[in-house]
Amino acid sequence: MIRRAVHDLRGALTSTAAALGITSLPPGRATPATLARYVRGHWAIENKLHWVRDTTFDEDRCQLRKGNTPQILAGLRNLAIGALHAAGRRQIAASIRSISRDPTRVLAILSEPP
Repeated sequence: MIRRAVHDLRGALTSTAAALGITSLPPGRATPATLARYVRGHWAIENKLHWVRDTTFDEDRCQLRKGNTPQILAGLRNLAIGALHAAGRRQIAASIRSISRDPTRVLAILSEPP
C-alpha cells in the first residue's frame, strides 16, 4: 500500500490517498525502499515527459482518435521534445513558441551544439 499526502504551496494538507500496487518482485527484493524508488521513477517520467506533452502540446484535448493517429502524433511530440532536449533546450514551451513564429528557427536550434 502506498499512502500519499498532498500539500499546497504553503504546506497545508489538502488531501490524502492510498493506492494498492502489484509487483512481480519476490518478497526479498520488494522492500519498501525498492518499491518507493520504482514508484518515484514512474512519476519522474510522468512529470518530465507527459506533463510537457499535456501542457505544451495540449495533448489531452486532441480529438484525433482513429487508427494509428494518436500513436503517431505522440511519437512526433516525443521526437520534438527529444530533439529540443538534445539541442540543450530545457524550456520546451518557449522553444516551441519561438519556432512557431518562424519555422526556419528549428534548423538553427537543431544545428546548435548542446
